[in-house]
Amino acid sequence: MDTNSLVSLLQDLIRIPSPNPPGDCLAIADFCASYLESAGYDVAKVAPDDRAWSVVGTMGNDEGPSILLHAHIDTVPLGKNAQWSNDPYAGVIKQGRVYGLGSVDDKAPLAAMMQVAAGLQKRQKQIRGKLIIVCAADEEVGGRLGTRWLVDAGRIPDCDFAVVGEQTHNRVATAHKGVLRATFHVTGRTAHATDPGRGVNAINGMAHLILDLERYQRETLASRTHPLVGSPSINVGLIEGGVGTNVVADHCTIRVDRRMIPGEDAQEIIEELLAIAATRQSADHDRSYRVDDFLISNWFQTAADNALTQRFLHISAEETGTAAEPVGYLPGSDAKHLVQVVRQGMVVFGPGTYEVAHSTDEYTEVAELETTYRILQRMVEETLINGQ
Repeated sequence: MDTNSLVSLLQDLIRIPSPNPPGDCLAIADFCASYLESAGYDVAKVAPDDRAWSVVGTMGNDEGPSILLHAHIDTVPLGKNAQWSNDPYAGVIKQGRVYGLGSVDDKAPLAAMMQVAAGLQKRQKQIRGKLIIVCAADEEVGGRLGTRWLVDAGRIPDCDFAVVGEQTHNRVATAHKGVLRATFHVTGRTAHATDPGRGVNAINGMAHLILDLERYQRETLASRTHPLVGSPSINVGLIEGGVGTNVVADHCTIRVDRRMIPGEDAQEIIEELLAIAATRQSADHDRSYRVDDFLISNWFQTAADNALTQRFLHISAEETGTAAEPVGYLPGSDAKHLVQVVRQGMVVFGPGTYEVAHSTDEYTEVAELETTYRILQRMVEETLINGQ
């Protein structure tokens, strides 16, 4: 492995801004497409609109198994008040770390996958099977215009095994949480603040509803658990209401994030949230309570007992010195969109941690990136070259 070229590739990717929103991935898609074309891949650069460009590259034949390597090319935007120590688009290297927006989420696994893919160029005649590499747009806002669209449009071929690049400290994740977002509304009645009893304060009603949600977390969600990802949760992330400090608030809105564990049914969760609003309504006839605007991003879970997943688990264990056992990944990923095109096994895997992603001074450890590369390279060679 050429460490310098791997780090240099990551720096090149960091230096191409791809924040989402707005989600314009044309420049980075052009780079990925050119890189893969120069490595001998059949490349398609496609998009459902003029922004969400993705790249799909393939090499090989139908004489053996097929492996899909997937990473997303969009990043979150820079924070409005983010105070980075270095230029977030420079790819600065300090003390064994590469800094930059998207450096770990998700351009580190992307760089490792692209370099592994390029390494097959001189061994094309030895390949017994197929390698597919997907550089996907739109993951940071749900993947509807990225991986979801690619699958629905038939742009990603069926495969035997898939690796979805995310931040797992190079452990092998076979499950992640999903998310259901919803909006609660409380309606009251305005009055002059000098005599608030003449009105009905919607913010006060919302305060009681928020306590109901805390009780739901404590008494219901905490009792549910999954062996790899733990318990589901609910978080009130945004609140707004009222018209002025001298007016009794006649409206209040909160937006919540309900994390789902594998096995939970989104429709049943919606019914639970509707029931919470209805119960509060039955206790308070002066205000109106409702919940709507449901947005669902599903959880992912796959079995680890197939041969290809077991091979990947053992390679990872040998390279990292950890147990050959699957773990859970708490955030979401595009794995949920790929289930229908994967025949045997799929894992979420990559360097770093989600705790560093989406943060000021985001970075990836060079040593972890090198380990990611070695694991992916071994999996590809042992499956497609050596035919083990």
